[in-house]
Amino acid sequence: MIIDAHNHPNWHGHDARRILANMDEHGIDQTWLFSWEVPEDEYSPSYHNVLPPTGVGIPLADVLEVGRQAPDRFVLGYMPHPKRPDAIDRLRAAVEIHGVRLASELKARVTFDDPDALDLYHACGEMRLPITIHLDYPIAHGSGRYPRPHYWYGGSLDAFERAVTACPETVFIGHAPGFWAHISADDRHRTEAYPEGSVLPGGRVSEMLRTYPNLYADLSAGSGLRAIARDRDFGRDFLIEFSARLLFGRDYFDSRLMDHLTQLQLPEDVFARITCKNASRLLDSYLD
Repeated sequence: MIIDAHNHPNWHGHDARRILANMDEHGIDQTWLFSWEVPEDEYSPSYHNVLPPTGVGIPLADVLEVGRQAPDRFVLGYMPHPKRPDAIDRLRAAVEIHGVRLASELKARVTFDDPDALDLYHACGEMRLPITIHLDYPIAHGSGRYPRPHYWYGGSLDAFERAVTACPETVFIGHAPGFWAHISADDRHRTEAYPEGSVLPGGRVSEMLRTYPNLYADLSAGSGLRAIARDRDFGRDFLIEFSARLLFGRDYFDSRLMDHLTQLQLPEDVFARITCKNASRLLDSYLD
């Protein structure tokens, strides 16, 4: 069994029919579908190229619409914006009414250790909802100053670590360029979204995974794949050491990550944990 632990409805034009066809093509048995609740002033216009231009972000309604087409193959995720005064009530209703099982994706221009965000994380822990976070540093991407020179989300790894420490009952899943840049023990995350080349041992991602049992990481998107592929030997060792905390995910609809994992010829138990068993265990904890 293969579980794609990070994807979205209507992302890059993929409605339910196209997602299911793509899953069949790539041997994906189950997909985690995430919302992205974001106000317009936190939303880069560049996303209009890959999401329906009728609104901003990925509303819960889209997750529910796609999810109901194949409830045995989709696991529903929803995370309200942490600054909504009704965020906890909305999330609890989504769980009780719609069967949401994941608090994801958290991608907001709010520092991870914001007091309102911490209250929301504690509620996620009570409801046993894993939270997939998105970290982007304020790096200018050459798009000029309209409407902003950069779009940061989450603040910093320091803020994220404080949240992980403050909420030991809550499972967090690290994701995105700002998180994975810290696989190397340098400060290139300040200026590069996707650092390349050799990895310096002692990176904070490894240290945090060793320190916090409530921290996982997903390998999805260009960020996760580039992090483990930039230094092949280090990446393979990293996957083996942390195989009980890593999740296979795509955040797209290609086979690049699976191709890379296959080429590494990982031990069978390592491959199984990353591609299925870890995700299943997180969901099983919700049902306890």
